[in-house]
Amino acid sequence: MKDEKGYFYIIDAFLAIVILLIAILMVNSIVSTSNPNYSSTSHDFKSAQDTMELLSAKINSTDRVFIEDISNILDENHNSKHSVREVSKLCREKFEKLSLKNYQFKENNVLGGKVLASSGAVGEDVSVASRSYGDYSYTLYIW
Repeated sequence: MKDEKGYFYIIDAFLAIVILLIAILMVNSIVSTSNPNYSSTSHDFKSAQDTMELLSAKINSTDRVFIEDISNILDENHNSKHSVREVSKLCREKFEKLSLKNYQFKENNVLGGKVLASSGAVGEDVSVASRSYGDYSYTLYIW
């Protein structure tokens, strides 16, 4: 008979632990910590980085890179005013295709900070990304 009582104690202890775990899980699901939403903040931060990645990345080996193309235009024409105007036109067209509304794209190294394309007045929360190709260094600002 003493052995039978041992089984009851084990079952009783097991049920008590199960009830305790259920209570803890219920309290945990009722009292939850706030989960801050970082999506809007990170979207603003990533927008310039993502756009610059599109301008400087190849999808496959046959694709041409936009930054390579504009650097070649500038280099082949020895950074002439005509080549800068041509690159500015290409940049505006490209940013229009990417649906950018407020941006500034400039070359920092060879042209000394020359703005190649710009749209909109500078606002708050500016996202910045830079890439280099050869001697040219480009910076994109999006707000």
